[in-house]
Amino acid sequence: MSQPPALRQADEEPTPIGMPTFLATPASLAHAEKMDEAVSRVGGAPAFRWSHLWEDPVIDPLNGKSYTLPILNLKNPYSRSFHLSWLSFFASFLAWFAFPPLIPDAIKSDLNLTQQQIANSNIVALVATLAVRFVVGPFVDRYGPRKVMAGLLVLGAIPSGLAGTAHNAQSLYVLRFFIGILGATFVPCQAWTSCFFDKNIVGTANGFVAGWGNMGGGATFAIMVSTYSSLRSDGLSGHSAWRAAFAIVPVPILLFVATITLIFGQDHPAGAWSQRHALPATAVAIAHGHRIHADQDEKFFKESKDEKALEEGHVQVHPIEFESTIDIAVNESLTFTSAMSILSTPLTWLPALAYLTTFGLELALDAQMENVLFTLFDKRISGFGQDTAGYYTSIFGFLNLVTRPFGGYLGDAVYRKYGTKGKKFLTLFCGLIMGVGFLAGGLYLQNNHAAPHLPDLATVIGVFAVAAIFSRSATVRTLALYLIATPSTTA
Repeated sequence: MSQPPALRQADEEPTPIGMPTFLATPASLAHAEKMDEAVSRVGGAPAFRWSHLWEDPVIDPLNGKSYTLPILNLKNPYSRSFHLSWLSFFASFLAWFAFPPLIPDAIKSDLNLTQQQIANSNIVALVATLAVRFVVGPFVDRYGPRKVMAGLLVLGAIPSGLAGTAHNAQSLYVLRFFIGILGATFVPCQAWTSCFFDKNIVGTANGFVAGWGNMGGGATFAIMVSTYSSLRSDGLSGHSAWRAAFAIVPVPILLFVATITLIFGQDHPAGAWSQRHALPATAVAIAHGHRIHADQDEKFFKESKDEKALEEGHVQVHPIEFESTIDIAVNESLTFTSAMSILSTPLTWLPALAYLTTFGLELALDAQMENVLFTLFDKRISGFGQDTAGYYTSIFGFLNLVTRPFGGYLGDAVYRKYGTKGKKFLTLFCGLIMGVGFLAGGLYLQNNHAAPHLPDLATVIGVFAVAAIFSRSATVRTLALYLIATPSTTA
C-alpha cells in the first residue's frame, strides 16, 4: 500500500511527515490489516443515490461513521440517532419558546407586565442557555450526547410544569431562566450527529437535525395559541387557560421524548460511549503521535499487552490511509490543557462571533416578533389578535424545515470542491445578506410605525423572512467550522 497522506488540518496544504511506528500485538495487527483492506475497498464516500435514503448505511471502516444519510431506514442506529436528535431538539425548542406566544395578551394582562418586563424575561431565558451550554459541552464529551440529551429534557420539564405558578414579573424571570436550560440541548443534538456521520455528509445531517429541531420554535406559536384558544372556548378563564396549556403541551412531550431517547438511542457507532475509542481511528491517531486522554471506563482498540509486545520486539509498521484529523478524531473528555487550547485559539472565537450574530438574531426574532406584530396590527387590522400574530410568527420557525438542511447541503458541496475556505466565504456571504435584510426591516419599521406612514404586513413578513432564511443558512455553516477546528472536542 502507498504511503498515507500527511496528517493535516482540513484547510491546510499537505505537509510531508515521517510515518510513525504503530506498536501492535499480532492480534490487533491482524484486525488492523482487515480494516486497512476495507478502507482500500471502500475508496471513500460513494456518489449520492436516492436509494441511500432507505438502504443500509455505507460505513467508513476507519471511524465507524456513515457516508450516507439513511433517514428512511429505522433499522439501524444511524437513522434512529438522527431522528432522536432532531426530535429532542424540537421538543426543547417547543418548550423553551412556549411563553412568547401567550405573552402579548394572555400572560401580559394576567400578570400586569410592562413591555420592559417582557423584554427582560426574554433576555433571562437566553442567558440561562448561555451559561448551561458551557457546562453541557464537557459533559457530552465525557458521558455522550444521548444521556446528556435525555437529562436536559427531564430537567427542563420540571420548570415547564411549574410555569403556572408564575404570579408576577419576578417569578416569571425565575421560571424562564430554568426553562432556558432546554436551549442547551443544541450541544448534544449537533454532537450526536457529528459522531455518526462522516465529513462528506455531516454538514447536511447537522443542517437537517438543527433545522427540523428549530421548527419547534415555530410550531410552539401555532400549538400554544391554538391550545389556549381551545381552553378558552371550553370555558376556562384567561388566568387558568394559559397555565393549563403548559401542563398539557410542553411537559408530556419533553418526558416522552426523553424516554424514547434513552430506550432507542445509541451513544456512538462503536456502541456504548465508553467504547468510542475501540475503533481503528484511535489506533491510527496514536500511531501518528496523538495523545489520547482516556477515562477510566473506556475500552481501546489496542490490547493491554502492547507494552509487553514492545519489550519483546513485536513492533511493526502498519499504515492506514486517511486525509485529515477529522477522519480519526474521537470525542475526548475536557482537560485543563485542551480547555486552554480551545479558549486561546481564534478558531474558537471567530465562529463564536459569527454564531452570535446569526443564531442570536434568530432567537431575538423568535422571541419578539409576535409581540411586534401584535403591537403594530392589533388595532389596525380587524380580527388581528394574539392568535393571528402567533400564526404569522410561526412562519419564521417553519422556515427551518428547508433553510438549515439546504444550508448544510450547500456547505458540504462547497467543502468538497473548495475546502474550508469555501465554507468560510459562503458563511460570510450569507451573514452579509442577513445583515442587510435585518437593517432594511428595522429601518422600514422605524420610518413607518405611526400615522400617516403605517407598515404593510406583507412587507414586514417578506423582508424579515428573507433575512431569516440567510440567518438560518449561515448558522449551520458557522457550526460546521467547529468540526474542523476542534474535531476531538466538538461538544
